[in-house]
Amino acid sequence: MKTPNATSLLTGALAGVTAALLLLGANTQSYFAILFVAAAALPVLIVGLGWGNAAAAVAVVVAGLGLAMFASPLSALFVVIIMLAPAAWLSHLANLARPASELGGPDGALAWYPLSDILSHLVLLVTVGAIIIGAITGYDDRLASLVVDQVVIAMKAQDPQYNLSPEVIEQLKAAFNIGWPLLFGTLWVMILFTAYYVASRIVQMSGKNLRPREDMPSTLRMHRYSIFAFLAGLVLAFMGGGLATIGAVICGTFGAGFLLAGFAVFHFRTRGKSWRLPVLWIGYMSVLIFQVPAFFFLLSGLMDTRRAIALSPAGKTTDTETKDL
Repeated sequence: MKTPNATSLLTGALAGVTAALLLLGANTQSYFAILFVAAAALPVLIVGLGWGNAAAAVAVVVAGLGLAMFASPLSALFVVIIMLAPAAWLSHLANLARPASELGGPDGALAWYPLSDILSHLVLLVTVGAIIIGAITGYDDRLASLVVDQVVIAMKAQDPQYNLSPEVIEQLKAAFNIGWPLLFGTLWVMILFTAYYVASRIVQMSGKNLRPREDMPSTLRMHRYSIFAFLAGLVLAFMGGGLATIGAVICGTFGAGFLLAGFAVFHFRTRGKSWRLPVLWIGYMSVLIFQVPAFFFLLSGLMDTRRAIALSPAGKTTDTETKDL
């Protein structure tokens, strides 16, 4: 744990300003808005991983206050809940370590907080954040109705012969009411984990990292108990109303976690093969274009929930070894 000082606190404040500017830039509705939003978690993660918890906390506070002043207090609250606070917490978990001997490991080594638990925390934080935001804004089908109605109006404007029966329109609204929170949960977990990965690499290259670089293909898994949460989300998704919305969020967030684990398994099992690179490209492109193959990666993540701890020599930041629990 790094002791806070004036330099770390100032660095955290600058990171908070950067995050706020990125989010305010996204409000311009430019083509790069989604990139600005995705990059906003990076400053918080970088200062948290490199300068400690105090710097990350300052970054969250400064970014939240900046958004409250120049955007709106409600939007600032939403961003803190769904993005900035989870980013700060992830950096805190990543820097946690204990003597490996306490876990039956070798003397003179450190055992780092398992990456599987970090991913599970991320999934849970996004889930809780999305549910809180839903409770504030209200769980209803107004958004689904508005979007579907606008799409139907736009289609009729292009083709006057285009017409859908009221029954089909209601079915589309019901599907969107489930599909939107599921997609939101999936994308947000993916965005935050990607930001964590990029931030960890940046901090390692700068030499400010506490946590050594570890072998993600062998350690990136979901906690075994996450399977029960995913199944609970599936059940809730079929119950209708607000419970269905919550269930869709849970399916999206925990499904994204298992999907990431499935990608890691894919990397791990193709390691050392001469055909590895083209197969990796084909696998990822098939998911992006067709989406259906994502189910097989999800299934792979569900079937492999082992929990590994990264070990490193005490006081060093070299590459780690792993130990299964």
